[in-house]
Amino acid sequence: MSDADLAANYAKAYDNRIGFGKKPALVLVDFVQAYFEPDSPLYAAVDEALASALRVRAAAREKGIPVILTGVVLHPSGLDGGRFFQKAKPLACFKAGNPLGAWPKGLEPFPDEFVISKQYPSAFFGTSLAPLLTSMGVDNVILTGLTTSGCVRASCVDAMSHGFITTVVRDACGDRHSAPHEANLFDMNAKYADVVSEADILGFIASL
Repeated sequence: MSDADLAANYAKAYDNRIGFGKKPALVLVDFVQAYFEPDSPLYAAVDEALASALRVRAAAREKGIPVILTGVVLHPSGLDGGRFFQKAKPLACFKAGNPLGAWPKGLEPFPDEFVISKQYPSAFFGTSLAPLLTSMGVDNVILTGLTTSGCVRASCVDAMSHGFITTVVRDACGDRHSAPHEANLFDMNAKYADVVSEADILGFIASL
């Protein structure tokens, strides 16, 4: 199928926007030092994604939107990471106490922000995130984070599956290469979420 035919096919099947909700929450997925340290096996050169996420976070805080940060934290044995830990060797970076699991400069959690520790790709799987959001009356999950093709996508699918309107901020997500980044943004936008720009999300937040 040619690119033009593919675009027409997707437009016919998936050209739909949900829009934003009435009570959003911002989730920052796995912005940890492992993706910013050049010697790390997970280094991804995603400083621009972090900078975008920090701007979105500042706007969200100004409007009183709940902010949740996630990070992978594993037992020293890695056993609580199950097959994920067995398959993805770089997850050793996230054993408890490893400095690569720390927050990068500028993203240290504020006292009123929530921190969710996870052991699997999705921010929802095996965590308290869904009931936390429900208890706050949230209907719209705004996703930023790392990596687009991994934990962001997994969290996006689960956010939608839990019944939340899901919004992915393309500028505030990052990956090791543009190909998986763009492919997964395309797929999420087609099936699970609205993918929007930083300008779009800042405009929405300002309107609240």
